[in-house]
Amino acid sequence: MRPGDETANANHDDQPVNPLWGRLALLVFGLTVLAFLTAIDRPEWFHLKPATGTAAAMSYASDDAGKS
Repeated sequence: MRPGDETANANHDDQPVNPLWGRLALLVFGLTVLAFLTAIDRPEWFHLKPATGTAAAMSYASDDAGKS
């Protein structure tokens, strides 16, 4: 070991983390919060609907059969 090695390692530990990763993490967090707040404001987006006219007719027919 050389006498200057300990101080050289101490200088490298104090370097800040790459600011790009912090900004990217903050952006992802903000977009996640925005998506969550948008989703809870629009619950109709999560109701399942029939994809075709045939599926809609079958769903309508099954609802009427249960009520009769």
